[in-house]
Amino acid sequence: MNANVFELFRTHWSVALDRQFLVTGDTSLTYSEMDHRSAQFATVLRSRGVTPGERVVVQIDKSIDNVAIYLAALRVGAIYVPLNTSYTDAEVSFFVEDATPALFINTDNLDELTSEANAAEPWMRVEPRLADDLAAMVYTSGTTGRSKGAMLTHANLTSNALTLHAIWRFTPGDVLLHVLPIYHVHGLFVALHTAMLNASTVLFCSRFTIDETIELLPEASVMMGVPTHYIRLLDDDRFTSELCSNMRLFTSGSAPMTEQIHEAFTERTGHQILERYGMSECGMITSNPYEGDRVPGTVGFPLPGVRIRVVADGTPCAPGDVGVVQVQGPNVFAGYWRLPEKTEQEHDGDWFITGDVGAIDEEGRLALEGRSGDMIISGGLNVYPKEIELILDTCDGVLESAVVGHPDDDFGERVVAYIVPSGSDEPSIDELTATLRESLASFKLPKSVHFIPELPRNSMGKVQKVALRQGKSE
Repeated sequence: MNANVFELFRTHWSVALDRQFLVTGDTSLTYSEMDHRSAQFATVLRSRGVTPGERVVVQIDKSIDNVAIYLAALRVGAIYVPLNTSYTDAEVSFFVEDATPALFINTDNLDELTSEANAAEPWMRVEPRLADDLAAMVYTSGTTGRSKGAMLTHANLTSNALTLHAIWRFTPGDVLLHVLPIYHVHGLFVALHTAMLNASTVLFCSRFTIDETIELLPEASVMMGVPTHYIRLLDDDRFTSELCSNMRLFTSGSAPMTEQIHEAFTERTGHQILERYGMSECGMITSNPYEGDRVPGTVGFPLPGVRIRVVADGTPCAPGDVGVVQVQGPNVFAGYWRLPEKTEQEHDGDWFITGDVGAIDEEGRLALEGRSGDMIISGGLNVYPKEIELILDTCDGVLESAVVGHPDDDFGERVVAYIVPSGSDEPSIDELTATLRESLASFKLPKSVHFIPELPRNSMGKVQKVALRQGKSE
């Protein structure tokens, strides 16, 4: 039996081949046409030397052909590696060097590949894969700034997609409003996979904008977003309960949502946002229930087949006690690419250590308290302070730096830099920003910079970032 997740998608959409799949602006593609288009790109990948188990690194804008290339990589048995389109050349160079792909697709060669696909005879096969074969690799980073490739198997993607499709009650006729990027787990594996299993029509937006979202909401029944999306919708008077009358489900993830936003959203629309919890290494881990209480400030219960626990000082915690979240299940990744020691370090026996801090109540519902590391989640995107600090510390006039996240009503957290000048004069903020911009994507740039005489430290000399997050050194 072929465990290739693409074979699963084709089986589910075979009953609706003439149904519209992706609709973007004036362009649309049916499921049958996507099957054909992905097969054309499969021919191109094979002609470029892509064989089963090889990596295909992709950094291109969200588009119908982007999805076709993803599905083509799956159908030829390759390992799909998506990259954030905001990454700089320096960042991309690292990923390409680390992944050693058979093919790197970016905007520079996309037109050529597209032309080849237009003329190609479709390769309609689906390469047989085992459940434990790799299907994708998603780069994530640690506080050291060393990016790691999280290896996801066909079984990982299959189990998560089938589970979410079931527990979120997808039914014939559902239409998904897709406003997320497709270079990470949320937009690609959660949103698109569940839609494909349901043979749903997807209103496929190139990016999130208020005007387009408000225009399309009446045509949709499901929307998956991040807190920033819902905050911005609530700021617009056009966003009303009438606009959402056809909707049955709003989900939120990738960053925490405040109780105030939950309550304001329900008051405005009559809908309760369903918040869930996941990460690159595991896909989705928990979800508030489709039926039953969706408790603000919590991320719900473990998905069917998934187990979670919280551990403090090496001991599993009692209900209500705070510890680091650990997870087991068919959704848990196969390890970090070429980093066996790091893979072992982030496991406690058979449990994966997420690094997130939380507590499980008597009902089994998880509430997250923060992160054991210093990672910042801004607008649903991960920002790793060490990566920014390493560059700041090389700048003229900077003795040392520390970067933390501060609460932000719009982005969840904003990036804030604290700098100790090396001389009597403060370095130019414009020059610091220009230096950072050369190497970092725009979402990683500090929203504000504070100059302080020294960084707060404990008796062991470790910088106390808690104090900086609380603004005690401003």
